[in-house]
Amino acid sequence: MDNLIALLVAAPLLGAAVLLCGGRRLDKTGHWLGTLLAGLSFVIGAVLFADMVGKGAEDRALHQRLFSWVPVEGFQADIAFQLDQLSMTFVLLITGVGTLIHVYSIGYMEHDERRRRFFGYLNLFLAAMLLLVLADNYLLLYFGWEGVGLASYLLIGFWQHKPSAATAAKKAFLVNRVGDMGLSIAIMLMFTTFGTFAFGPVLSSTGESSEGMMTAIGLMLLLAACGKSAQVPLQSWLGDAMEGPTPVSALIHAATMVTAGVYLIVRSADIFNAAPDAQLAVTVVGAVTLLFGAIVGCAKDDIKKALAGSTMSQIGYMILAAGLGPIGYAFAIMHLVTHGFFKAGLFLGAGSVMHGMNDEVDMRKYGGLRKYMPVTFVTFGLGYLAIIGFPGLSGFFSKDKIIEAAFAKGGTEGWILGGVALLGAAITAYYMTRVMLLTFFGEKRWQPAPDPDKAPGVEPGIEVHPGEMPHPHESPRSMTIPMILLAVGSVGAGAFFGIGDRFVKWLEPVTKFEHGHPPIGAAAITSATVAVMVIGVTVAYLQYGRRPVPVVAPRGSLLTRAARRDLLQDDFNHIVLVRGGEHLTRSLVYVDHTLVDGVVNGTAASVGGLSGRLRKLQNGYARSYAVSMFGGTAVLIAATLLMRAV
Repeated sequence: MDNLIALLVAAPLLGAAVLLCGGRRLDKTGHWLGTLLAGLSFVIGAVLFADMVGKGAEDRALHQRLFSWVPVEGFQADIAFQLDQLSMTFVLLITGVGTLIHVYSIGYMEHDERRRRFFGYLNLFLAAMLLLVLADNYLLLYFGWEGVGLASYLLIGFWQHKPSAATAAKKAFLVNRVGDMGLSIAIMLMFTTFGTFAFGPVLSSTGESSEGMMTAIGLMLLLAACGKSAQVPLQSWLGDAMEGPTPVSALIHAATMVTAGVYLIVRSADIFNAAPDAQLAVTVVGAVTLLFGAIVGCAKDDIKKALAGSTMSQIGYMILAAGLGPIGYAFAIMHLVTHGFFKAGLFLGAGSVMHGMNDEVDMRKYGGLRKYMPVTFVTFGLGYLAIIGFPGLSGFFSKDKIIEAAFAKGGTEGWILGGVALLGAAITAYYMTRVMLLTFFGEKRWQPAPDPDKAPGVEPGIEVHPGEMPHPHESPRSMTIPMILLAVGSVGAGAFFGIGDRFVKWLEPVTKFEHGHPPIGAAAITSATVAVMVIGVTVAYLQYGRRPVPVVAPRGSLLTRAARRDLLQDDFNHIVLVRGGEHLTRSLVYVDHTLVDGVVNGTAASVGGLSGRLRKLQNGYARSYAVSMFGGTAVLIAATLLMRAV
């Protein structure tokens, strides 16, 4: 079975190569080829999963070494794969959700002339993401990490003729490069400390190194996770990335790529266990980001950007859980999987709404769509109930466990983290209820279709006629069937994983799970979680369900205005990083010109002036040389006589 691991990556990689290099002859069939190869990867993953389940918990890990990548003395890098319970979870999520999004894209991108290239990029992304989670060493993981970044750049900027899309792609690429520097530095530190970057030797030797070194490596890995998973302070790219086609938002920014940072931290659990300060930093980043993203999501009228804020917040829950150590690793991955179902379903539902509303993204121009798009309404609604933690649905089981683990941290820290997690749950219920009410309830507030050349939010993937009133209708089956299947996961995945601690036991050989003991009972925490959820829903209903919704958003409070601008994150980056970088550059240029160039140019001028004066002594006239010789002789005689006299 271990020989099949490489095929998981090879299938979508082959699809990317064929679709991107095959030319226009594949325009009519390329989307089917890309979808079939994504499905083939899922089938291979299912076969490997069935084989893994049939083995004992300690015998499930598989390894496959293809060849030596860099075979030099003292530096050995292999192209080798490791398939264990953790990577298998990601394989099934990536290929399963990825295949559904491929199917959805067949209908969504039907009118796009570059559909073949789009599917090629999707296949390339799947291959890179699978390489990332299957690698058995950090260097090969880094290769997949960068491949995911490249594919993300290509997909976000797919409609590159839109300046906003091109800018968003560059922004995502550059911000992620900052995080990637953290991963590269961490790998260098690993090699200098352990002489290798393979998972096994590195993670088993963490106790042999100093805590300071482990902290440094842990902080660099956290920096990498912040970039890829859009966590504070490297979160600014995620909202702008919604300029890409909606299936991209569902695949990359909901179910897979933004979870790569969570995978990296959990995979490196032994490093963080040996570095308490780095582990604390992880929890702080997660706690701050889950509130940051939730507040931003409350103020967005663009349906995709509201969901982007939600994604940032939910990933914050996962990072928070990962920072709790052995009591939280499994719950971080459990919420990651359930989030993959309901958030991908929510993004696809948003795309379905846009499909029926002339590609309009402003929720204030929706209203009453449940009557016209019943399948979208039901599937989106189930995803909504799952994400707010409605009892019995998937988000209830996974998020509730994270809140329990946060309280179980103990002491003041546990109360703070648990309180933040509860507050985030209340805000989540508020902004997601707002999305539901603005989109599917109330009176219709439809507006004529915008001009694609003037409206930056319009996606060219759907045919739009400026000035035409929307005629909302249900999306084709190629779009609704994936939405229905994801809704099934949104409803049942949490119960399937949570009852009997089935998921925790599955991951236990990798995460070394430890039971936490919160200071208050689990029933009390669950009751508090449900209570804050009800409060959030109620406040949103009173604000948006019982009052007319203006098409133009009111000015709002200072916090609302700041949240609409992503809590001024771009302003902060511009002032601190851009202007700060400009001033630093000017200072360095000034020092270079005045000090460095001054010394160099001054030395050159001095030598030049001296040589010019000495050159005048060599004028070519014999009489001048005779006078010089006479003068020199006279000086020598005078000096000799003086010495004798003394």
